[in-house]
Amino acid sequence: MVKKKYIVEVEIKDVLFPNKSYGEINGNKILFKGGIKGQKVKVMVTKKGKSHLGGRIVGLVERSPLEKEPTCSHFGICGGCTYQTLSYKEQLELKKEQILKLFEKAGIEDFEFLGIEKSPREFEYRNKMEYTFGDEEKGGALSLGLHRKGRFYEVINVSSCSISDIDFRSIFVEILNYFKARNIPYYNKKDHVGVLRYLVIRKALSTGEILINLVTSSQEEVELHELLDKLKALELEGKIVGFIHTTDDSLADAIKVDKLDLIYGRDYIIEEILGLKFKISPFSFFQTNTFGAEKLYSIVRDFAGDTKDNMIFDLYSGTGTIAQIMAPVAKKVVGIEIVEEAVEIARENIKLNGLDNCEFIAGDVLQEIDKLKEKPDLIILDPPREGINPKALGKIIDFNPKRFVYVSCNPVTLVRDLRGFLDRGYSIEKVKCMDMFPQTSHVECVVLMSRVEK
Repeated sequence: MVKKKYIVEVEIKDVLFPNKSYGEINGNKILFKGGIKGQKVKVMVTKKGKSHLGGRIVGLVERSPLEKEPTCSHFGICGGCTYQTLSYKEQLELKKEQILKLFEKAGIEDFEFLGIEKSPREFEYRNKMEYTFGDEEKGGALSLGLHRKGRFYEVINVSSCSISDIDFRSIFVEILNYFKARNIPYYNKKDHVGVLRYLVIRKALSTGEILINLVTSSQEEVELHELLDKLKALELEGKIVGFIHTTDDSLADAIKVDKLDLIYGRDYIIEEILGLKFKISPFSFFQTNTFGAEKLYSIVRDFAGDTKDNMIFDLYSGTGTIAQIMAPVAKKVVGIEIVEEAVEIARENIKLNGLDNCEFIAGDVLQEIDKLKEKPDLIILDPPREGINPKALGKIIDFNPKRFVYVSCNPVTLVRDLRGFLDRGYSIEKVKCMDMFPQTSHVECVVLMSRVEK
């Protein structure tokens, strides 16, 4: 009889998307987050369901035969790179199998599966990192980095993170040492006292432009011009074009802007993808893997096919990257995005790229599609992780275009949404995965759907 809080030894039989492992205890199936197929782990039972047990890993007994030594000294502590002990070939194979199992479980078949495209870079591919100030242990020295795995308050120094851009490490160390030497306190989330909160670094990997955003509370004035001089003196592969100081006095564990001061340069960087330029502001969304994004958008363009003289809707358009990539080969593209700042950036970018056949609407897709009068030939969908609102899904399909291209960062909600398209007379033609996040469990999928002519 297995009870809650019992710790049992389990061999991982398989890993389901997204990073959900399972094994067996006395004939009972147990599910838990993390792990790699073939590992033997200690699992604490946390839930007793009708069909299976739930648990969490509390220790590693034996590594999987598939594993190798991790390349990053922070592996297993920060919890970011769950698959780093697998070869990249094994990572790709695992993600491919996981996606196919999701489609099979959803009863989706009879489509052309084009495999998984690998990222151009396995390491040093992240063009944005958001670090938190804190301490590694209570009362310890100032630290800067990521939260310790499974912990809310402890922050571990990740100065040698292997998936972040190489310039981030030099900037990271310089800023941490600067504030350590001056005994500037970090902002404590428990008592809401302190100064240093976050450091956000963005880099346009195609142009090398770097933007630094230091986030503090207003509880103490911080001298930053000496820090700026030190940062400008660093030997970097790229170039710092902007340094911003954001004041944030909110109680939330997320950046809220009370005040923004430009300390140096400009408050944006310019990235280039597939011959187009994109202005990236401090808080606007942009794919974190620049060169992977080029491949992803190339897949989208390929799946879209011949779009000459086509009217295209780009729903959940973000900063309008996909819309602008499609615009040169279309009659017109209309994008809808709920985040107003993203729409403002998209409108600036179409001017930057000299595009006159792109229109962006700020609002909720569920409401704004009711106002669209044009009839689309193609609809491109790139929703957030939660997928498409069920009420919006029906309205979107009502447009009855010849083709849909669905870009998904969460294959679980993707297969759920695809059932709706199948039920409304569309067939799934092609599916291809793009690995935008090497060393992690995440993967993007692109799906082409066509209307079944009766």
